[in-house]
Amino acid sequence: MGIGSLPFNVVTLREIKLCPINGFAMNPVDLASLLCSRLCHDLMSPVGALNNGIELLADEMDPEMREKCLELLADSARASANKLKFFRLAFGAAGGFGEEIDTREAEVAIDGLYGPERRVELGWVVGDEKLPKDAVKLLLNVAMLAGDALVRGGRLDVGAERRDGEIELAVRAEGPRILLDPVLRETLVNGVSGGAVEARAAAAWLAHSLITDAGGSIQLSDPDGDALLIGVRLPRQG
Repeated sequence: MGIGSLPFNVVTLREIKLCPINGFAMNPVDLASLLCSRLCHDLMSPVGALNNGIELLADEMDPEMREKCLELLADSARASANKLKFFRLAFGAAGGFGEEIDTREAEVAIDGLYGPERRVELGWVVGDEKLPKDAVKLLLNVAMLAGDALVRGGRLDVGAERRDGEIELAVRAEGPRILLDPVLRETLVNGVSGGAVEARAAAAWLAHSLITDAGGSIQLSDPDGDALLIGVRLPRQG
C-alpha cells in the first residue's frame, strides 16, 4: 500500500478488507443520538469543572484563591471550546458548502484536543491544503481513536496524501502505554453485526461507515505491537 511512502513507517500494517455492516442499519435518529452521547460524555468533565469553579469563586474571598479559581475557569473554558471545535469537524457539517475543507482547520482541531494537557505530541504530515470533507472527517475520527489510545501520553503522527487520484490516510500512535479497546477495534474493522453501538464507539463506527461507503480499505496493526498504526485508502471517486 502506498501509505508506506508517508514520512512515518506503516509498512508493518496488515491489510484487512472492510466487510459491509450486516443486519444493523443505523437510522439517522440513532446516529444523531450516538454522536450526541459521545459529545456530552466528553464535555461533561470540562463543563463540570466550569460549574465547580464558579461556585468556588462565589464563596472565596482570598485574592490568591480567587486567582486560582479564575485559572481553573479559563482552562475549563478552553478545553470545552477545543472539544467543540474538534467535534464540529469530526461529527458535524463544518467547512462551509464546498466539497473540500482546509486541512489547517483539522490540524488546529486535533492540536486543540490533544494539547499539552494530554501530554501528546502531534506530528502533522499533510501536504495538501484542502481535502474532501469525508476524508477530513475520517482522518479526524481515526486520529481520535489513536489519540485516546495513548492513555499515558506519547506521540501522535497524522498523515494524508493524494496518490494517483486516491487518498491515503495514516495515523501512528506511540507511547509508554497504548490501549485500543477491543470493542473499538472490532467496530472500526467490521462495524457491528447486531445490537446497539456504544457511545464510546461512535468514532469507530463513523470511520467504518465512511470507509465502507467510499469503497475503501483499512490497515490496522496487531494489538501486541509497539505502536498503534492505522492506514486507510479511499479510491478515486467519480
